[in-house]
Amino acid sequence: MTLDLTAALPTFVITLREGFEAALVVGIVLSCLKKAQQSQLKSWVFGGVAAGIGASALVGWLFYNGMQALRRSGHPYTPVVEPLLEGTLCVVAIVMLSWMLLWMTQQARSLKGDIEGAVTSALERGETRSETPLVQPLIQGNAAAWGVFSLVFIAVLREGFETVVFILAKFQQGWIPTLGAVAGLAVAATLGLLLFRLGVNINIRQFFRVMGVFLLLIVSGLVISALKQVNGAVEALAGLQPQFANWCDPNGASCVLGGLVWDARAVLPDQEFPGVVLKTLLGYRDRLYLAQAIAYVSFLLGAGWLYFQSLRGTAVPKASHPHPAER
Repeated sequence: MTLDLTAALPTFVITLREGFEAALVVGIVLSCLKKAQQSQLKSWVFGGVAAGIGASALVGWLFYNGMQALRRSGHPYTPVVEPLLEGTLCVVAIVMLSWMLLWMTQQARSLKGDIEGAVTSALERGETRSETPLVQPLIQGNAAAWGVFSLVFIAVLREGFETVVFILAKFQQGWIPTLGAVAGLAVAATLGLLLFRLGVNINIRQFFRVMGVFLLLIVSGLVISALKQVNGAVEALAGLQPQFANWCDPNGASCVLGGLVWDARAVLPDQEFPGVVLKTLLGYRDRLYLAQAIAYVSFLLGAGWLYFQSLRGTAVPKASHPHPAER
């Protein structure tokens, strides 16, 4: 029995990009603490990382158990609700990942300065004075520690939640996407270690540009999946309620997707190599209906135009001695 790892590729790409972004935040925070001679707060940084990952995993666990409970319930409308939930998750993942892609591209220019400012503010809040000398160090330590913890926790939770939502959108593919997420996190952590601890020169700008293009294509594929789930829900509803039967094509083509405009099953099936790789990374499908084709092209052109416009807006001249996170 062979193990098909192609379903792990999208989550590997997304987790690598998101994880590396989180690694940049953590690395910059640790560098700021070292400069401020506050290295005793490092444990709070790593605590924030663990809490962010744990909270993201909790969301996935709760949804997984909810879906299992729905399937075990035996409710007659389960075949309708399940694809609707999965389609909704696809839409949420599309919105969140698209926003993240454009936001990160626009904010990359000021990322280091923003994080350094947030850390400085947290340390300054920790300098609150007390009239009781014995209590003052405790107030200082707790305020600064919780400020640093919150900064890292929110950054990791944001990246982790986006990844979890994407994995949930791929829920029907089993546990393989989770394997890709773990591998992506491991590579992202390694890159962060190479950058901040070993001083390896990594072209971060080029890394995010390449990952951004892959992410754009992967999210475009989610558009096709979302419409497929909606069509599946309508099909199930038509089977349960005869009054909705006229919503579907009597020839079995589709219910709400329109006619079949692409059929390459005999030439390049999307369940076999290399079609399965194209499906995983580029959103390719061996069968494509009219609504899916229009939505895919429209999203790819629209989001792609915004993405490349944002890349032009973030072009800045090189500093004479850039920080590792700016190279």
